[in-house]
Amino acid sequence: MDKFFWIIMALLAGAFLPVQAGLNTKLGKVVESPVYASMFSFLVGTVGLLAYIVFTRQTVAWSAIKEVPNYVWIGGLMGAFYVTVIILAFPKLGPGLTFGLVVAGQMIISVLMEHFNVLVAQQNPINYMKILGIILVVAGTIIIREY
Repeated sequence: MDKFFWIIMALLAGAFLPVQAGLNTKLGKVVESPVYASMFSFLVGTVGLLAYIVFTRQTVAWSAIKEVPNYVWIGGLMGAFYVTVIILAFPKLGPGLTFGLVVAGQMIISVLMEHFNVLVAQQNPINYMKILGIILVVAGTIIIREY
C-alpha cells in the first residue's frame, strides 16, 4: 500500500508540472519578467511550506545545518534554474515537447546517477533495457514534436 501511495503521488507531482509551467508562464507574461515570475512562484511555495510546517508542527535539527556539505545548497539554485527555463521554454516549445525533453533529461541523468552511485540509495548498473527505455522516451518526444 505504501509503495502504491507514492506511485500515485509521483504521478500526481508529474501531472502538476505542465500546469505549473502554464501558470508560471502566464505570471511571467503579466509581470513582464520570467525571472520575477520564478521568484514569485518560489515565494508562494515558501509561504505554503511555512504554513504546512506550522500547521503540522514539523521540527528540524538546526544544529545539524552547519554539518550539511556546501554542495547540497546547489539544489535550490537548480530548482530556480528549472522553473525559469520552463517559463521561457514552455511558450516556445509547447507542453508536449517541453516536458518530453524534461523527462528525457531526467531519465538520462537518473540512469547515470544510479550506475555511478551518485546521490542514490543503492547502485543500479546501466543495462540494455534501460538504454532502450531512454531511447523510447526520446523517440516519444520526437514523435510528439513531429506529429
